[in-house]
Amino acid sequence: MLFIEPETGAIETLLAEYPADKPVIMLNLLRFRERAIYPPQHTVEPCTGFEAFMRYSAGVTPLIGAIGGESVWQGRQAAMVIGPQDKDWHLVALVRYPSARAFAGMVQSDEYQAISFHRSAALEDSRLIAMQEL
Repeated sequence: MLFIEPETGAIETLLAEYPADKPVIMLNLLRFRERAIYPPQHTVEPCTGFEAFMRYSAGVTPLIGAIGGESVWQGRQAAMVIGPQDKDWHLVALVRYPSARAFAGMVQSDEYQAISFHRSAALEDSRLIAMQEL
C-alpha cells in the first residue's frame, strides 16, 4: 500500500493524543517518483520526483523556521537490515517542531497549501511518523 497524504483525521488524532507542551520530531520516509506527476491545473516545468521535492523543500523550509522548527538530520537509506527488502527510501529526514499544534498549524496554513502540491507530485510513497523524545 502506498501513502502520500495523511489519512482523514490523522492530524486531529495527533493533536488530541500528543502532549501539548512537548516538541514533536517528525520522521519522514520518502520515495520519489521517477518523473513528477503534477495535476493539470499546475503548469510547471516537467521534472523528476526529486526535483519536485526540492521545489517543495525550498518553500517549506522557511515555514518550518518561522514556527520555531528545524531540520535535525537528512540521509539516504543505505541498506534494509531488518524490514521488507522492497522498500527503498530515497530520503529520510528528521524535523523538530516546537509542538504538534505548531506542526498542524503550519500544514494547514494557506502558505503551506500553496506549495504542498510539489510534495504530492514528487512522491511515489512516504511515511510521516510523529515521535516524542524520551
